[in-house]
Amino acid sequence: MLLSGADILINTLIEQGCDTVFGYPGGQILNVYDSLYKYQTQIQHVLTAHEQGAAHAADGYARTTGKVGVVISTSGPGATNLVTGIATAYLDSIPLIAICGNVPTTQIGTDSFQEIDITGVTLPITKHNYFVGSVDQLADTVREAFALAKSGRPGPVLIDIPKDVQIATCEYTPASAAKAEEPHAAKEIRIREAAEYINSAKRPYLYFGGGLITANAQGEMLALAEMIDAPIGCSMMGISGIPSDHPRFLGMQGMHGHYASSMAMHHADLIVSLGVRFNDRVTGNRAKFATGAKIVHIDVDGSELSKTVSAACGLRGDVKLTLAQLLPLITESQKPDWKQTVENFKKEENDYLDHREGLTPRNAILTLNRHLGANTAVATDVGQHQMWSAQNLSFQTPRRFVSSGGLGTMGFGLGAAIGAAFGTKERSVLVTGDGSFGMCLNELATAVSYRVPVVILIMNNGVLGMVRQWQTLFFNKHYSNTVLDRKTDFVALARAFGAKGEAVATVEELDAALQNAFAQEGPYVIDCAIDKDEFVLPMLPPGGSMDDIIVKVGNV
Repeated sequence: MLLSGADILINTLIEQGCDTVFGYPGGQILNVYDSLYKYQTQIQHVLTAHEQGAAHAADGYARTTGKVGVVISTSGPGATNLVTGIATAYLDSIPLIAICGNVPTTQIGTDSFQEIDITGVTLPITKHNYFVGSVDQLADTVREAFALAKSGRPGPVLIDIPKDVQIATCEYTPASAAKAEEPHAAKEIRIREAAEYINSAKRPYLYFGGGLITANAQGEMLALAEMIDAPIGCSMMGISGIPSDHPRFLGMQGMHGHYASSMAMHHADLIVSLGVRFNDRVTGNRAKFATGAKIVHIDVDGSELSKTVSAACGLRGDVKLTLAQLLPLITESQKPDWKQTVENFKKEENDYLDHREGLTPRNAILTLNRHLGANTAVATDVGQHQMWSAQNLSFQTPRRFVSSGGLGTMGFGLGAAIGAAFGTKERSVLVTGDGSFGMCLNELATAVSYRVPVVILIMNNGVLGMVRQWQTLFFNKHYSNTVLDRKTDFVALARAFGAKGEAVATVEELDAALQNAFAQEGPYVIDCAIDKDEFVLPMLPPGGSMDDIIVKVGNV
């Protein structure tokens, strides 16, 4: 059938299984928006307050569903407003398609109004990007982009479509949804090497990240853990990958990870790493990282193998398929001495936990846990509240912790929580700080307009808490520009946007407010007052190792 480029784009999105897109219109994308109007019964468009919020919403949608998220913007500032959202998805390996309009091909390179070389701008933060120079390339470009976004290590792909390509017509032939590249296991020789290392280990530790969730390899990992009697830890991106109450699970490892998880990794003689990176927040001082351990590293992205720490055995391949071939080679064994060592770490961790009464950050998150359903997605922004959430939230379902790990994007949370609600078709939660919320509160307009059921818990301490914590510990309490002292009334602000909200100062008030919030149909804002001097602990000091871990402020 003969269709315009804009109609071809929307039809191709629909054929790829896309049911929801997020975005913001403008002059150079108007033809696409006209097509969205025509096909509105087949594909939903969510109009956000800002293009960055749209990108984060598409990201949250992708994280919670495993599908490719789609965001649409106009040219120029509309396209550049997507950049932070694209980079956030890139650093966390999230499948995302960013579609931008541009000036007509005849005006490219003339500095036309709202012209920008968005493919050049985003080249370092996408798996690939496309400039569509002809309408007959459009459908196949979109199909290729979907396949690429979800193949191997997922990530964002950008498609730049000039206005005249949107207007031009050509024949459109429907096709089936593009399939991701066929996954494969690691080489057999590497699998046999890994089995030898695992079978000889006396103190094994399994460490997983977002790649395990992407590969849906939880069952295989748990089977391996049972066979070799190993504890399990994760990166921040791995949170929710397995149930938080699993008896072998020690929680997040790293700079602000659980003490037992970090110490078990530190004292292991073998670390089996599954779909996870060894970034600086994991290792601390790399020269002192797990010096007594050999590393078996399985990852679909071969560039991660021995990139930052040397792997004794690096296996490039799909985590699920590789584990499936590895398991038959593993000898079952019990390790009572190692198990007792780990139990001792857990007891020490319990001694270090904040057991104070009152509205402490930990108690706030534990109170929230009591209201979460088994399928509730919780998004965060970035800062102390993010780490308190990572340490204390409880999950039963994969893909329900939605947080910016690699880029650490303040302002990510509300857009992501909105996208998560559209993806799961259930209520979502945002845990944020007053600093982060100030960067994304405009998306309250989106949440209200679409009656998105999102509970927004603002941990309000009046400061930029994480930076202030560093200033306290390492910069002689020089609080340079971290005391916000803003007069914003978040409850009044919520009402101004058309939402409901309340302020709380005790655990009992928070519990009641959460009960009210979860009973509402639309967004609900809770302004939760916490002390500005609360710390996120444990903490690795800059350049430190696990031997230098700070568990109480008094030992600094």
